Amino acid sequence: MKHDKVGSVMTTDVVRATYDTPFKEVARLLADHRISGLPVVDDDEKVIGVISETDLMARQAETPDPYEPPRRLRLAPLTHRARRQAAKARARSAGRLMTEPPITVHAEDTVVEAARTMAQHRVERLPVVDEEERLVGIVTRRDLLQVFLRPDDEIRDMVIREVLARTLWLAPHSIDVAVDQGVVTLSGHMERKSETEIAVSMTRQVDGVVGVVDKLTWRLDDAHIEPAGQALHGVTDHWLRRL
Repeated sequence: MKHDKVGSVMTTDVVRATYDTPFKEVARLLADHRISGLPVVDDDEKVIGVISETDLMARQAETPDPYEPPRRLRLAPLTHRARRQAAKARARSAGRLMTEPPITVHAEDTVVEAARTMAQHRVERLPVVDEEERLVGIVTRRDLLQVFLRPDDEIRDMVIREVLARTLWLAPHSIDVAVDQGVVTLSGHMERKSETEIAVSMTRQVDGVVGVVDKLTWRLDDAHIEPAGQALHGVTDHWLRRL
């Protein structure tokens, strides 16, 4: 199944900082461009870290409140996280403020892979790099959500071409495909139940699909057939193993 690439949705005009960019300049860049984070690059345009508004707020959070009573001195050892936050609170440049190592994606990665990376690391944006790890763009959650703006007719064409024709080797109009607001309805009669399961599973993977309504019927229920007893052959074998 082909998915849209990160390179097709990323922003190429990237606001960035260098290791020596002053703290106030970083804050100005975020404010002027109305962004909540940016990458930090070295002299070779390789991404060495990222900065978010949360990093800047660490300094403000550590600023003493003049109306708060003095805290008693504590000598308890600091955790790694606490030491890192303390260092950011004293940072005067992007290099001291940034979070490293950076979490990045490549332009040839799919939007699905980028979304998984964002979810796994709980970040809102990812610098996009080339084969040599040089910055070529940036992708945000909003960019990845663009796939759900794909028109219904494009989704329908993709399901017919990629799922029915190329994977199941069916005639383009042997199964009725209707799409409304990203919800795909599959209707028609197929030879085997396993093929209907493949059709539904792969349709869910098409970029822009919100949901799938399964109205498919079948002639042969092959769910009980053991592989050693009656092998399923043809292009569907590979996809059956992945269901």
